[in-house]
Amino acid sequence: MQTRATYTLPGGQTLAIVHGDITEARVDAIVNAANEHLQHGGGVAGAISRRGGGVIQAQSDRWVAAHGRVRTGSAAITEAGRLPARYVIHAVGPVWGSGDEERKLASALAEALALADAHAATSIAVPAISSGIYGMPKALSARVLIGAAVDYLRTHPDSTVTEVQFCNIDEAT
Repeated sequence: MQTRATYTLPGGQTLAIVHGDITEARVDAIVNAANEHLQHGGGVAGAISRRGGGVIQAQSDRWVAAHGRVRTGSAAITEAGRLPARYVIHAVGPVWGSGDEERKLASALAEALALADAHAATSIAVPAISSGIYGMPKALSARVLIGAAVDYLRTHPDSTVTEVQFCNIDEAT
C-alpha cells in the first residue's frame, strides 16, 4: 500500500489516494463495488470475496434474502471474514449510460459512509466504484467519489469516520 497524496479537511478528517490492493487495507471497513444482487464473482467484488472467504458471500446472500436487492445508489454491510478490515460495505454504483450516474454514485458512497458511521468505523477504503466493468469514465468516478466524501464529512461533523482512503490496484486509476 502506497499513499500517493493526502488532504486534511477543516474538520480534521483525512482523505488519501492510495495505490495498492484494497483487500490488504488496514482500515475498519472496505467498500466493495457491488452489484444489486450482491453476487461477488469478478472484479473488486470477486477479489474481496475470495480473500475474505465464504462468510462474505453467505452473509450477502442472507442480506438479499431478508431485504431484497440492494438498489443502485445504496449500500449494505457484512462482516469481512479473513480480511484485515472488520466490515465490507457493499456499495452499488451505476452502470454508465443508465442515467443520473453522478447522483447515483454519490448516493452509494454517502450510504456507505453512513453505514460506516452506524458501525463506529473510523477508517474506510473505497475503490473506484463504477469505473471498471460498469464503464463510468475513471476521472469522472474519481471526481464524484471524492466530492461525495467531502460533502458527507462536512455535513456530518460528528461522523466517526476520520480517514477515507481512495484505493486502487490499477496505477492509472
